[in-house]
Amino acid sequence: MAEAPTPTGQDRPGWLALLARATPEELDSTWDALPRVPAYTVLQAPTVGLVMVRGRAGGEGRPFNLGETTVTRATVRIDRDVVGHGYVLGRRRRCAERIAVFDALLQTGDRNGLLGDILLDPVRKRTQRERARRRRRAAATRVDFFTMAREAS
Repeated sequence: MAEAPTPTGQDRPGWLALLARATPEELDSTWDALPRVPAYTVLQAPTVGLVMVRGRAGGEGRPFNLGETTVTRATVRIDRDVVGHGYVLGRRRRCAERIAVFDALLQTGDRNGLLGDILLDPVRKRTQRERARRRRRAAATRVDFFTMAREAS
């Protein structure tokens, strides 16, 4: 079955990444705003496990194992045999299950507008604001060593 893109042009990996970054409050308010919570079957109950986090020095160096982190995952099936998966950092079982349901709904295409407007777009805007704030804070402490060496001469 072909996956339907969200109204904002996000592909499935993109909306799964946004859903994983959603706060529990954002997920709960969206769940409550659904006109009808779909009937779904839990294929894999929310399960907590560990995954290895990898990093790169400077973002470009050789990858190395940074450590392990806790992840919760769930899998559900809604009507029309659409399977949704939910992954979230930490031990948030309810969030993983709701993310799986939202993933399945987004694949059907019939609720793209609603989920895009009340969940994906606000999460995208919040994460962009947070990223911009981190960049500003980092830029405020940046030192240009080339300029310092030239001025000292």
